Amino acid sequence: MLRAAALGLAACFIASGCGGSSSTKEEPDAPTLENLWRAPGEDVAITPGSADFGPGVVRLTFLIIDGQGGLVTRPTARIWLARGLQERPFAQTTARLEKIGVAGSDPADAEAIFVTNLQLQEPGTYWLLAEPVGGRKVQAVGTVVVKERTAAPDFGAAAPKSQTPTLATATLDVLSTSRQPDPELYRSSVADALADRVPFVVVFATPKYCASRTCGPVVDVVSTVRRERIDPRTRFIHVEIYEDNDPTQGENRWVKEWKLPSEPWVFVVGADGKVRDRFEGTVSVRELGASVRKHLVR
Repeated sequence: MLRAAALGLAACFIASGCGGSSSTKEEPDAPTLENLWRAPGEDVAITPGSADFGPGVVRLTFLIIDGQGGLVTRPTARIWLARGLQERPFAQTTARLEKIGVAGSDPADAEAIFVTNLQLQEPGTYWLLAEPVGGRKVQAVGTVVVKERTAAPDFGAAAPKSQTPTLATATLDVLSTSRQPDPELYRSSVADALADRVPFVVVFATPKYCASRTCGPVVDVVSTVRRERIDPRTRFIHVEIYEDNDPTQGENRWVKEWKLPSEPWVFVVGADGKVRDRFEGTVSVRELGASVRKHLVR
């Protein structure tokens, strides 16, 4: 499902786009991005966790894999942004390492992923350099492609009125490929939540067939946040990805209705039916819980 990410990997310099804070500090005397990348240390490419970006806030998630195939996991990484590899950086910020999954989840290939939020107001290709803080020096480079509009619903967009399946019409083993599905994620459809004008969180993911190294057990994350009872009004909904839960049959109608270019996805939707937040790829319990508190709690 991570088609955009896979294409970027094939080109080595990745089109990617997970929380850090962004700044727009000018560095007129700074060297070019390529100079920074070519400084002493191991030079590698960023491995992306997302790629569907429009102008505005870009949540960039990525892994850094060293030359021996090992994951580089440190609490933070410095980030530089430039308009080109041979251009001077126009902004500098920080990425934060976020944990993937929860205790008891099926193990993911990666236990954590770097996340940062970038303010990119214009479409175009931006170059990014990430340098994990501490330990031996590793520098990862890639590109962030901001399109004029996203494929999946963007911030402020109306959520599609999808009649997603529920326990009213199907059994748990049909509704979920999770080993231990949470029944509460299948009580309401998206259409029901919209009709009842209640806030909701919807996750599109396939726990059994997740193919990406960075997607992680996001359904378990959503279930964990549900159990925190942050807002009793908020409904939590899980939707599988494939027709009849069979990857050979392709994506189901709900994935197509939401125009999802990859999986997994999590959307935070207000009582007005508008998307308040969106997470492509994996998301941590901390990130999703903070989003629900910010956008859905009255």
